[in-house]
Amino acid sequence: MPDISSILSEATDRMDKSLDVLKTDLQKIRTGRAHPSILEHIEVDYYGSLTPLTQVANVTALDARTLSVVPWEKSMNAVVEKVIRDSDLGLNPASVGDQIRVPMPALTEERRKDLVKVVRKEAEAAKVAIRNIRRDSNGTLKSLLKDKEISEDDERRSQDEIQKITDKFIVEVDAALASKEKDLLDV
Repeated sequence: MPDISSILSEATDRMDKSLDVLKTDLQKIRTGRAHPSILEHIEVDYYGSLTPLTQVANVTALDARTLSVVPWEKSMNAVVEKVIRDSDLGLNPASVGDQIRVPMPALTEERRKDLVKVVRKEAEAAKVAIRNIRRDSNGTLKSLLKDKEISEDDERRSQDEIQKITDKFIVEVDAALASKEKDLLDV
């Protein structure tokens, strides 16, 4: 049977993972700024197998509005350029020598508001996941109490501790959301 400290540490670990997933998802939602992580999910046909773009090319931000993609093999230029153009990101790359420049189009006000809605939905999903972890942990504590493995005072103290951990992670989700909203709405 798990003890109280392992229940608390497992809850913290799972909540931390939920927060990490949210942050990763938020990075994929593009703002008006150029950021190499925007191209992370794109895969290229590299000698017959789908390979992440970041493993066949160097992706960097030249400035706030332009990404630079430099494939390690010159023969991959056309393939990489086509994959970026055909992606769901609405980007229009252009080859300049052995470098592919990817200008980031400015977001319209309407598109920014749509993206804010998407970001809020992601944040709410993370909060729900965190609350579900709290519920699972509290359920485990109740079963320990029912089996007389812990006292009612221990259960109450542990539930308070789990609530504090939950509140801390909810605040972090709100902070990540506020930061991303600010990025999206900055023109």
